[in-house]
Amino acid sequence: MRRSIYLFFLLIVLAAAEVPAEPVKISTDGAEISSAAGVKALVGAMEIPPAFKGGDTQTILAGMAGLLSQGKYDEALGLFDIINPEEANTTGIRLLKASVLSSARRYTEGWAIVQEVISGEPNNLEALFMLAAVEGASGKEKEQRSILERIIKSDPRNTEALISLGNIAFRAESYRPAGAYFDRALAIEPENLDALLGRGLAYRYNRDSKKAEEFMSKAVDLYPNAAGPRHERARLYKDIGNKAKALIDLDIAKGLDGGNYWIAVDRGSVLIDLGRKQEALEEFRRASELNPNNFLAYVYSAGLKDDFGDYDGAEHDYEILAKLRPDYYFANEGLGIHRMRKGLWAGARDAFLEAYRYAPAESSYALLAAMNWMRAGRISDPRQFLEQALRKAKRDSLEWHMLRLYHDLSGDNDLALKIDKEKIPENKARMLYYLANYYDIRGNKALADKYFLQVQSLDIMNAILEWRLNEWAVEERGLKID
Repeated sequence: MRRSIYLFFLLIVLAAAEVPAEPVKISTDGAEISSAAGVKALVGAMEIPPAFKGGDTQTILAGMAGLLSQGKYDEALGLFDIINPEEANTTGIRLLKASVLSSARRYTEGWAIVQEVISGEPNNLEALFMLAAVEGASGKEKEQRSILERIIKSDPRNTEALISLGNIAFRAESYRPAGAYFDRALAIEPENLDALLGRGLAYRYNRDSKKAEEFMSKAVDLYPNAAGPRHERARLYKDIGNKAKALIDLDIAKGLDGGNYWIAVDRGSVLIDLGRKQEALEEFRRASELNPNNFLAYVYSAGLKDDFGDYDGAEHDYEILAKLRPDYYFANEGLGIHRMRKGLWAGARDAFLEAYRYAPAESSYALLAAMNWMRAGRISDPRQFLEQALRKAKRDSLEWHMLRLYHDLSGDNDLALKIDKEKIPENKARMLYYLANYYDIRGNKALADKYFLQVQSLDIMNAILEWRLNEWAVEERGLKID
């Protein structure tokens, strides 16, 4: 592998930046699989070339590395202005600046610098590799692959390019071609961490767990102080149902890299599988502190808090989720449910309207939005919304008739007969719940109580989202099944 100063910094920058550049991060299982451990191992083994030892440039580069490790890209870029002009114009420093620009997502500027270098040095493979990284980071995978293939044609033993091509194939779910690229890299560098993990992952997704474990275990043995191999092997063990082994690896990985968000999330998930939910909740809390802008830990913690009866805590997490990922409509579903529990009808309406916006096929969201809308103001307020919802619902279905009831405010007797004939318990329970609320809103407490109790008598606990809401209604009203 190359040991040039600019590749050294490129690896530091890309490891710190968490952008989709080399070493590539592969998104799968709702998480990111990263070869950052390999980067850290490589960086730890590198020496800054003698030409940069001592003197002002060395000091500046050391300060730059510190800023980059903190994600302070603008400050790091500012340091290029104080480097000696003669040194600043060298290929290495120019490519280093391009890498920092790319990590700061200023791809056009980084691309321009690399192109300028290549125009003067068309066969500079490191510049070409940098260009491939910039193209990949800016989403131009076709161009990235073309450049990497050009590098391989010139240098068939270029492991960095081979691994990058393997990662591109992996992202395309072409696991056999990906494995072939990693095999070629391993034939050149048998102990290359990124290639070992890449090969193991390719086997994992080809459902060859035995081979996957072989490569991941080799990476664990060769790099005992790297968290990445342990983390990836833990994911494999979780896949094949060996939760105990997965937790052992994740415990060690956590000790090696305690600030890794994905290790925390995966460890929490395994703890849930092992029935250790309180410990899992603590791990998800830790994960959300490590990366408060990633939604996944909140998905788990909100559900666990619900299970533990910490409804205020669950509502808090659903609220964060809804802000981070409004397209994850279950977040607004949970938020709406908890606002209903507290009688915050307008807030519940808004949450269900947002959920319905992203899941228009879910008629429950439309009905819940309309129901809360009526409770928040006048009974006729959601009429225009219901007109739109009726056009989206399957005509003559029970859901369509219920939407029509809420729109017309009449036809309840006919609908009650239709519901009584429904054979699927879940569908029947859902419609009975909305019929009960219709009568409650209209002031007919006796019929409302009757239908809330009918839902309860069907005993389909947690099969539908309305079940929980009905349970709360029954409890609040002091109702009991005879």
